[in-house]
This record gives sequence, C-alpha cells and structure tokens, in this order.
Amino acid sequence: MPTSPMYFLHATVIASTLTLTLPGLHSATKVCGQDPAPIDWVLRNGILHLGDGGPATTGDVAISGEKIVAVGEIDPKRTPIREIDCTGLIICPGFIDLHNHSDGEIQKKETASGMNYLTQGCTTLVTGNCGSGPVDVGQYYDEIDERGVGPNIMHLLPQGSLRRKVIGSEQRKATDEELAEMRRLAEQAMTDGAWGMSTGLIYVPSSYADTDELVAIAEIVAEHHGIYASHIRNEGTRLLDSVTEALEIGNRAKLPVHISHFKSSGQDSWGLVRRAVEQINQRRNEGQVITADQYPYTASSTSLGATCIPAWARAGGRKAMIARIDKADEQSKRILNAIDKKLEVTDNGHRIQIASYSVHPEWAGRRLDEIADEQGVDTLDLVLQIERSGGASVVNHSIDESDVRFVMQQPWVATASDGSAKLPSGSVPHPRNYGTFPRRIGYYAHREKVIPLEQAIYSATGLPAEILDVGDRGFLRVGYAADIAVIDPDSFIDRSTFVDPHQYSDGLVHLWVNGIPAIADGRATGSLAGRAIRKGINDQ
Repeated sequence: MPTSPMYFLHATVIASTLTLTLPGLHSATKVCGQDPAPIDWVLRNGILHLGDGGPATTGDVAISGEKIVAVGEIDPKRTPIREIDCTGLIICPGFIDLHNHSDGEIQKKETASGMNYLTQGCTTLVTGNCGSGPVDVGQYYDEIDERGVGPNIMHLLPQGSLRRKVIGSEQRKATDEELAEMRRLAEQAMTDGAWGMSTGLIYVPSSYADTDELVAIAEIVAEHHGIYASHIRNEGTRLLDSVTEALEIGNRAKLPVHISHFKSSGQDSWGLVRRAVEQINQRRNEGQVITADQYPYTASSTSLGATCIPAWARAGGRKAMIARIDKADEQSKRILNAIDKKLEVTDNGHRIQIASYSVHPEWAGRRLDEIADEQGVDTLDLVLQIERSGGASVVNHSIDESDVRFVMQQPWVATASDGSAKLPSGSVPHPRNYGTFPRRIGYYAHREKVIPLEQAIYSATGLPAEILDVGDRGFLRVGYAADIAVIDPDSFIDRSTFVDPHQYSDGLVHLWVNGIPAIADGRATGSLAGRAIRKGINDQ
C-alpha cells in the first residue's frame, strides 16, 4: 500500500458553501471591491509560476467559482470567503498530461478519481494515445461527464482503433471505400471535440497503415485544427526514418506534428535521439510545427509481444501469430531471429522486467533471464511460453540516462507519463504512473538542476496547452479555468520505484480542479470535479 495515504476530508455544507477545516485557512463574511461577485479562495503570498516559462514572482491568486479572477496583487478591499497562506510554496497551473492511457480506467468507479495523477499535480489527462482507445468520441465524453472523474479528460482520435473498427486486424491496404469510412468517422470524432489523432505504429493494426493512409485521415484532422500525435514506427536504430515519416505526414496534411515519448530505445541506438533533435530543429527553423513529449525515466513499458515480436508477425492476433511461429518455415525463422536479436540487445532479457502476468503473478518485478534460469529454459523459450499463455506487460530498461537528460532540455519537449490511473495491486508497473511530474520538476529541475524550474513547470503546463491550442488552461491568467496546484518545492518528489511502484508522490499541498479542491493540505477531498473538455466546444 502507498505510504503517503490519502484521507478524505470532513466537510460541512452550510448554505451551499463548502467549509474545509484546514491549517492556514479562515473564513470571511463580507465581500467587497470592484467585482461584486464573491472571491471563493485567495492563495496569498505564493511563488507564482504562471506557466509561461518566465521567472517566478511573489503574489496572490484569487478563485471565484470555476475561474481565476485575479493574479498578482489582490485588491485588499476584496475579502475572500476562504484564504490560504502560501508563503514559500509554488502556485502554478495544474499539470496537463499529454500522453495518458486511462481511457478505460477513468470510466471505472475504482479508478475514476485518477488519484495517482491528482497527487502528482495533474488536473487534465489526454487519452486516446498510441492509436488506442474509444473511437466514438462523443459517447466517450458523455459517459465521462455522466460518471464523474477526478481530472479533466481530453481525447485524441485513436487511428489504430479506428482502423480496427473499419478493417479489422488484417495486414493490408485499405480499400477506397474503407478509407472513405475512416475519414467519415474522423470527421465525426473531430466534430465531437477530439483534439487530434494519435497513431501507435508499432502496434496491430495501427502499424498496417502506410504513410498515404495516415495522411488521408490526418487531412480531416487538420481541417479541425487538430494535431497529429505519433508513437512512431521505430524508436531504435530506425529512429531517424521514423521521425522523417512523422514530419512528412504533418507537412503533407498541413497540421502540427507531436512525437510521443521521444527517445532512442535500445543500447544499439543510444545517442541517436540527439541526431533526431537536430533533424527536428532544422524543420522547426524552416517553419514546421513540431513538438514532442517525454517521461523522465530510463525504461519504457508495453506488452512483451510488442517489445520482442515484429508487428508483421502479430497480424491477425495472438492465435495467428503462434501459428506462424509453429509453422517451422522461413517466416517462422524470421520471427525467432527477431526475438533472439531483441534478447541480445537487452542482455539476454535481463533488461526486460515483468510488470504483470496473469499465469504467474509472482513473476511481477522479476527479469526475464532470472526467471528463465529458475525455470531451466532458454530466455527465448520463456518468451514463447508467455506469449502462448496470453502474454504479459513488461518494463524495458532500454534508455540511456544521458539521453533522458538531453531530451528534457529541449524547449519544445513536454512532460507526459504514458501511464494510466492505478490502484495498488500485486502488479509491478512502471513508476511513471505515480511519479512522472514530480520526477521532472522535483528531481531533475529542483534537485539536479538539469533544467531551470520554470522550464520544467512550463513543460507540464503552458507548453502542453500551446501544443493542443487550449483556450483556457495551462496558465495562471484571469478568466482561465481554476486548475491550480500548490507545491512545496523542497518536498515535491516522486517516491515510486521500479521495485516498489505503488507509491504516491510527496509535496503536493493543494490542488483545485475547475475551482473545486481535489487535494487540500495534502489530503484527498474525494471530489470528482473533472469533466470532458471538448475541442472547440467547451475549451474557451
């Protein structure tokens, strides 16, 4: 269980006013000043990081209803209903997680609060990433608003799920009729408020779309001013070619390009991401809009199959894949050779750690080579055994620390988790689910000084808002949504580890989502104040 427990505050509702018993907070009975509307909260004397990457100043922030109504020096004649002394604490916009996979979890009662993200300071999650998630965006948004959620939710049209809905999992070119149907569904998704389109070009069936097909769908997204967010085809030795394809899609379809979890993965590709940065900077200097995001860790996480087995070999699903392997022909040899090569560059599987495996849950947290030795089998045979039994999720320790530090210094790289809403369990997932934002801001910026603190905060606030072209979030500005985090800079840190990941982060003091306290004095209030944020509909 997490050792930073979240407790529900006792609240008393009196005359429709929520009164919270918090240290440093007192009530006022009279409201006056230029604006006749009452100020619900004033956060006094905090270290203001506005979300724009500029230097911090000292000042106040006022909240009325769902909006920020003052930033800086508050008219002393305007007496708030509630006031918090934030001396020595950072006040900044709530964080926007550009790359999240809580599509299913956020609709479940147990994980609807997104507590592992609220405790990081996140007030908005962007789902539909890596080409996977709900295609019916309108229905998804409606269900979120009906059920209630902790953080706000924005959604990307997932191209892989779109292709599966129209074509299935077949590895073939789309017909003209199928392409027209995908474009029609894309039009509907964007009309319903999707923020762009995502691809997961190592996954089935997203990877079966060629560049022309992706451009054709992206053209519809561009008409609605959305973005193209891509888990590119290869993050290893073919990284540069994969980045080139993403930039081509953006250029031809005339829309911004965003590269998801930007990195070079695998020892044989370490350092290649630096050349990719040069490639991107050149195109940015020529005027193309290109951004990226990063989780600040030296490991990635996905399925064992996607880690070790080529996408073409996974066509048609697991049963078809196993049949190809068992056929003992040239194609089977190609698959086995590909797995063997992956194991070779991961130190015979030592860099691959089981996150969860239903057949042997006790293997969670252990490395492939260690399990193989214990079982008396080759590591390749262990991979095949796991795949025959339904597969496993894994953590792949495949990224160079110096590359991580280099990428985060790029001013166009946002912070994003690539995780999902979690509850403590017997699994051993990637710590990014619990610690991405405090790690970037608290560890790499505040403690290690890899980047300035204001840049780290910008990477989680103003930058993702600019990438998505959000009209009313990501900055501390009058009229913007009151999504606000209050942080103790000296104690804001991730506690989740690769061995013990189910640990909430420390140092978040207060958090408001749409003007409603979600975290107060370090404790969860139990509110579900988040909502679906539809592009062009309720984002202004």
